[in-house]
Amino acid sequence: RKKQKRALLKHLLKDKSIESALVFSTTKRGANMIAKDLVEAGIEAEAIHGNKSQNARQRALNNFKEGKIRVLVATDIAARGIDVNELSHVFNYNLPDVPETYVHRIGRTGRAGAKGVAISFCDIEETKSLKAIEKLINKEIPVVEDHPYKIRHINEDEVRKENTKNNSNKKPSSKRQGGNWRYSNNRRKNNS
Repeated sequence: RKKQKRALLKHLLKDKSIESALVFSTTKRGANMIAKDLVEAGIEAEAIHGNKSQNARQRALNNFKEGKIRVLVATDIAARGIDVNELSHVFNYNLPDVPETYVHRIGRTGRAGAKGVAISFCDIEETKSLKAIEKLINKEIPVVEDHPYKIRHINEDEVRKENTKNNSNKKPSSKRQGGNWRYSNNRRKNNS
């Protein structure tokens, strides 16, 4: 499943019309792995998080602002205070646990009346977070299926059944999940 998520991210970022993208990861390790994977695929990227020195974070941010790299991969804490004009895309590689954080993430694109695109990946473990986000924004985030990484859609009854079967404290087996994650594209125009 993680391989599919990374493959989809690389597929989307190969599109040169994406001038600048901020990719959010929930963990520092995840941010490093995503950035490394993108660089290996020929996509200019750097990670920024709390374990990096202030100099390293500032250098990565400057490289991003100056267009030396197209992609900045960040944790939420490291992304605080990042102010980038003309950010075209935000990718939620992992959905945040706190719904308000989602609003802050996607608010980084489409500033000053410009158009921006927020794309969110959601796997089976994040469906609860997705529902909380949709409730907060009072809008269903549409699923986009126009990509080469098709997956089987699951409904909430299947998730509950799987969770009960595997004991509520355990994650459903990856074999049964079969890489079930949700890719959504939230196009928005921010008028603030």
